[in-house]
Amino acid sequence: MKRRLVGILICLMMISSLLAACGKKDKETSGSGDKTIGVCMPTKDLQRWNQDGENMEKLLKEAGYKVDLQFANNDIPTQVSQIENMIAKDVDLLVIASIEGDSLGTALAQAKEKKIPVIAYDRLIMNTDAVSYYATFDNYMVGQKQGEYIVEALNLKSEAGPFNIELITGDPGDNNAQFFFNGAMDVLNPYIESGKLVVKSGQTGFTAAATANWSTADAQSRIENIVSSFYADGTQLHAVMASNDSTALGVANALTATYTGEWPIITGQDCDIANVKNMIAGKQAMSIFKDTRDLAKQVVSMVDAIMKGGDAPVNDTKSYDNGKGIVPTYLCEPVFADANNYKELLIDSGYYTEDQLK
Repeated sequence: MKRRLVGILICLMMISSLLAACGKKDKETSGSGDKTIGVCMPTKDLQRWNQDGENMEKLLKEAGYKVDLQFANNDIPTQVSQIENMIAKDVDLLVIASIEGDSLGTALAQAKEKKIPVIAYDRLIMNTDAVSYYATFDNYMVGQKQGEYIVEALNLKSEAGPFNIELITGDPGDNNAQFFFNGAMDVLNPYIESGKLVVKSGQTGFTAAATANWSTADAQSRIENIVSSFYADGTQLHAVMASNDSTALGVANALTATYTGEWPIITGQDCDIANVKNMIAGKQAMSIFKDTRDLAKQVVSMVDAIMKGGDAPVNDTKSYDNGKGIVPTYLCEPVFADANNYKELLIDSGYYTEDQLK
C-alpha cells in the first residue's frame, strides 16, 4: 500500500512537471503572457499617426500582448501625464513617439527606476539615458531622396538654370526634422552654391525654414509671405523642398491662393491621403512613402526580443546620439511615391483603397 502511494505521488509530480513545462513552452512561444505594452502617439490630427497607432496595436495584440494606446493631441503635458500613468500602472514596456524630444526626461526617469524598457518610435527622445532603443526610417535618406528628386526633375546636372527654389521643414523640437533637412541640403547645396539654384527669400538655414508643430497653417502663412514678397511680379518658382506632407499641403494651399506662375515641383513625406490626391492632380510632385506597417512589424519584433530577455535587433549603432549617448537603432528604408508609381506602392500593397484616393 505504501509503495502504491509513493508511485501515485511520483506520477502526480511527473504530470505536474509536464503541465508546467507545457505552460512555460506556450508562454515562451507567444513571448507575451500577460504583459502590457504602453504605446504613446503624438496626435490624431495627422493621418499617419492614426495609422501608426492602429498598426502597432493590431500587431501587438496579434502577438498576444495587452496594449494601452494613447494619443496626446500634440500637447506635451498631456503626453507626459499619459506616460506617467502608464508607468504607475506598471506597463512592461513603453513605445513612445514623442511630441517634443526634450520634454520627457523626468517622466522617463521614473520608467528607468522601475526598469521599464523604452523604445523611441520614429522620433528620437533626447537628453535621457532611459531610452533603450530607437526604431525609425532612415531620416537622412528621406531628405536625400527629396533632394535627388528635385535634381532629376529640374535636370540640374545638364540644365544651365538658374532655377528658383524655396525650403520649408518641420518642428525644431523634432530631432528628425534636422535629419530630413540635412539630407536634402547635402544634395541641393552644391547647386545653391554654384548659383544654379536660387533661394530668392534668402531663407536657407534650418531655423529660418522650420515650421512649429509641422503646422499646415503656419507653412501656408510663411509661403504666402514669400510669394507676395519675391514672386508676385511673375517670377517663376520652380521648386519647393517641403520636408513632409503637412507642410507640403500648406505650400499647395498658399500657391493656390497667391501664385499665378507655372506650378512648381513640391516634395513631401508620409503619403497622406490629401497629398496623394494632390499628386494625382499635379499639385505635389512626390511624397516619401514610409510604410508604417513595416516599422510596426519591426517594433513588435524588438518588443518580443526584449520581453524574452534578449537584445532587440538593430542595424545602426553609430548615428543617433540623444545627448546622453548613442541609442541602438533599427532603420527601415523609405522610398518615394509620385504620379507614376503611387498605384503600385499604395493601392496594390493594400495601404489605401482606390476609393480613398478619389
